[in-house]
Amino acid sequence: MRMGRVVGTVVATRKDPSLEGVKLLVVENLGPDMGAEGGYVVAVDAVGAGVGEVILYASGSSARQTSLTRDRPVDAVIMAILDSFEAHGKTVRLA
Repeated sequence: MRMGRVVGTVVATRKDPSLEGVKLLVVENLGPDMGAEGGYVVAVDAVGAGVGEVILYASGSSARQTSLTRDRPVDAVIMAILDSFEAHGKTVRLA
C-alpha cells in the first residue's frame, strides 16, 4: 500500500470494455511527512475519492482484489480515503 493525494482525473473515451463506467484518478505519491515523493499513478477509484483527498492505494496484483477491479486490467486501485494517520509519534489529521 502507498499513500497519495488525488491530483487529477483521467478521461479515456476508448478503453478496454471491462473499464467502462470505472472512474480513473491521477494520484501523486506522498511520504509520511505529507511531502510529494515523486511519481504518479493512474488508479481506479473504488471508494468515491475526489481531487485533493489523501488516499491509500494498492498496486500490482493486489489492485485486482476489490470487487470493482476483479478480472479487470488495472495496476492500481484507491481503496481508502484517509481521515488521519500516525507516523514517528506524530498524528496527522486530514479531515
